[in-house]
Amino acid sequence: MRERLERLGPVQGVALVESGSPATIVLRRGRRDVRSVAAAGALARRGVPLTKAKRAIESLDVQASAVLSVPLIESLPALCGELEAAGFAATQVRPADPVDVRDLRGALGLTREQFALRYGLDIDTVRHWERARGGRTPDLAALRFLQAIARDPEGIARLMEADARPASAASLGASDRPHPSSGG
Repeated sequence: MRERLERLGPVQGVALVESGSPATIVLRRGRRDVRSVAAAGALARRGVPLTKAKRAIESLDVQASAVLSVPLIESLPALCGELEAAGFAATQVRPADPVDVRDLRGALGLTREQFALRYGLDIDTVRHWERARGGRTPDLAALRFLQAIARDPEGIARLMEADARPASAASLGASDRPHPSSGG
């Protein structure tokens, strides 16, 4: 595939779609016989630099998927249709839904301090998120974490607790235990 793309030489010009919204997609091979140049062209028409599109497509030779930020998607079904015709499948990474931290915390029956401690968050940050006006909003990583808490609060709490457990003597290897004759 790399040879096929390199044989074509530099691209003279790619007509971009006229308008659209940015989105993040996950690209996968849809079938064995793919048309890599057509797929790279579909991505380039939507503002993805051709070399970036090429590298993402090439990476599918060794990995199951590639994640790409696409600057101009005029229609997700149109992009998916073009990529499918080229032998690839694409899905959009769902945007993060907003999370009302106060409602989430209330539904769990936790005080602000308990919520922050249970999930490893800074209490001042939780306070800022809960402010009705002028408060900070969680960044994308924090939003995804809050969404995970909302979906499975006990599971996330168990994960947090697992990290906090001290190593027990039973979990230490034989070489880590003090030798009885060493006095310690």
